[in-house]
Amino acid sequence: GAAAEMLLLVGLARDPRPYFDETHYVPAAQALLALSGPTNIEHPLFAKELIAAGILMLGDNAWGWRVPMTLSGAATVMALFAIGWQLWGNIRPALVAALIALTGFTLFIEARVAMLDGPMAALALGGVAVLLAAATAARAQRLVVLSGVMFGLAVASKWAALPWFAVAAVGLGVATAQQRALFGGARPVAALARFIAPAMLAYFATFLPAFFYRTDPLTLATILPFQADMYARQTLPLPSHPYQSSWWSWPLDLRPIWYLYEPVDGVERGVLMLGNPAVMWGGLVALAYGAVAGARRRSWPLLAPVLLWAGAYLPWIIIPKKIGFFYYYYGASLCLPLAIAGMAHALDPHDRRRLGWIALGISAGLFAWFYPILSAAALDNDQAFLRWMWLASWP
Repeated sequence: GAAAEMLLLVGLARDPRPYFDETHYVPAAQALLALSGPTNIEHPLFAKELIAAGILMLGDNAWGWRVPMTLSGAATVMALFAIGWQLWGNIRPALVAALIALTGFTLFIEARVAMLDGPMAALALGGVAVLLAAATAARAQRLVVLSGVMFGLAVASKWAALPWFAVAAVGLGVATAQQRALFGGARPVAALARFIAPAMLAYFATFLPAFFYRTDPLTLATILPFQADMYARQTLPLPSHPYQSSWWSWPLDLRPIWYLYEPVDGVERGVLMLGNPAVMWGGLVALAYGAVAGARRRSWPLLAPVLLWAGAYLPWIIIPKKIGFFYYYYGASLCLPLAIAGMAHALDPHDRRRLGWIALGISAGLFAWFYPILSAAALDNDQAFLRWMWLASWP
């Protein structure tokens, strides 16, 4: 986690201005600090409250906006390690999964921009890790409550965490029904109540600042209708956009997004929201392996990354969004390192170092090659990006 944080902080303020969707969320955080009134009301508040906390501690500048996101990125790396450790009981595949995620492009990019997806994914995956720990812990019921709180805050960051919350709730219910010794011996209804009730309380608690707005404050009578208004706004038709893409193209890494590509401080800089090709394409192979081998062997460690990936990705196929963007795939992309590490671990039973480290080496090598257009490093000229454009659909 510390290594991830140090990597994420390097060059964090190369562009000192808000870029891409920071132009929506930074003003929303500023409005929260001023309690001026509803802003960016199509999304809940918690991730914007984290940005506001960063502004309070570090100032209204690029560091203040983005440092909370770097912390969420480091927390995501630690959560993936914790999930891997509990799935396999072995430090090597857990470490491989965490480091592939760190070098898989999408986490690095989202952890350096003041958007909502970073805290959402960190809290949801952290909730998964805590829930796995609760399955066999002595104080399981307290951990179930903690996991529920984390999922509630994840949903309070962005509603995209809701499918993961549903997968976790179903898993908790099924596990307690099949084996009463899990989760402190609680009955399914009691275990779900300890999970869902804290999640709901945590979610609604994040709306407390909105009760003190100077203009249009929330009240107990309006907080539920406000949720319906949020949903209506999230499902409004959007105008076409040059970077829009279809859900089926996201796992194939076909249409990335330039978050930034323009002169900054006299030099050309760029940030391309792109998935590491080795992780994105290799991850699909690993998911297929995990689904087939996991079903045949009844292996939970192989199936878990597949279920997490499906929970994050499949809802985008059915929700009523008129257009989509590659960054919607962010949560699902974080499950691919778990699938890759799990496949390497399963296929290399006699020397569990080799295949995992090879996969990590390929991922890290590509990360080093693409680093200039992931990190807003100075480029030679405005056409320099072409050296990294592997596919015709990438520019």
